[in-house]
Amino acid sequence: MSSLNEGATSRPGSSGFENRAFVAWEPSALELERRAIRRKQNHRNVIIASLSSVLVLGTLLVVAITSPGWKSLTDTFFKWAYGFEVLPKIILGFTTNILLTIIAATCVAIFGMAIALTRTSRSPALTPFRILATIYVDIFRGIPMLLIILLVGFGIPALRLRGLTNNVLILGTTAVVITYSAYVAEVLRSGILTVHPSQRAAARSLGLSNFQTLRHVVLPQALRRVTPPLLNDLVSLIKDTGLVSILGVTDAVRAAQISSSRSFNYTPYVMAAILFLMVTIPLTRFTDRTMRHAIERQNAQGMA
Repeated sequence: MSSLNEGATSRPGSSGFENRAFVAWEPSALELERRAIRRKQNHRNVIIASLSSVLVLGTLLVVAITSPGWKSLTDTFFKWAYGFEVLPKIILGFTTNILLTIIAATCVAIFGMAIALTRTSRSPALTPFRILATIYVDIFRGIPMLLIILLVGFGIPALRLRGLTNNVLILGTTAVVITYSAYVAEVLRSGILTVHPSQRAAARSLGLSNFQTLRHVVLPQALRRVTPPLLNDLVSLIKDTGLVSILGVTDAVRAAQISSSRSFNYTPYVMAAILFLMVTIPLTRFTDRTMRHAIERQNAQGMA
């Protein structure tokens, strides 16, 4: 009787490659040595990184704690008992920041897309609108948002025109939308321009109209490419909503300012900062993850 190995090697029409498929693959001695070297290098890098982090951060901590004004600093900025006492008021104000962010982000997405499409349009009839869109972007990207908030918040009520609101929350939101629409429009325009012209040509050759090409071919690719910078703009938008407090809007910053002015203690500002960090840090990590996945997908397509 023939053995199992003999049966595997004596099949009619079987090749040597098929026979070797029955043998389990094992790494060579050279590969095992390389893996051991890589593990040793990774272990050494972890130790060096840990020691370096402990040394640097520990030195900074020691310098801060041993400084002459450390006691005064902790009493002024880190009086946690007082911070938790005023925290409910700050949280109530922070809801205004969240509401403002939602409204502003929605409006910015609409206006930014409209401006980006206008600037990338090739229609001769839209030439004056392209000029106006370019002027708009240049102006409102070049002026600090704090000045825009002041101009809108105090300038529009000064006109005394019938029908214009004097609500500081609406005026502050309008100023934020005006500023961020210019930034987002440029991000979207850059994404649209990165789509290769051959994509448009291929879509038109299939019988798609200009609108269908834009809707089904250009915009999906452009939005995927600019998702990370758009998320970064969202993080910045959440932070910059605190600037509307200069108009008197009772948001987290304004609530902290009121509490600090009563006690001459700045711990409420620290509590407001913590609330913003609780929202912005997860968004930042999500942005980093999205960017990393986009880079990996792009590299995989390039290798393919």
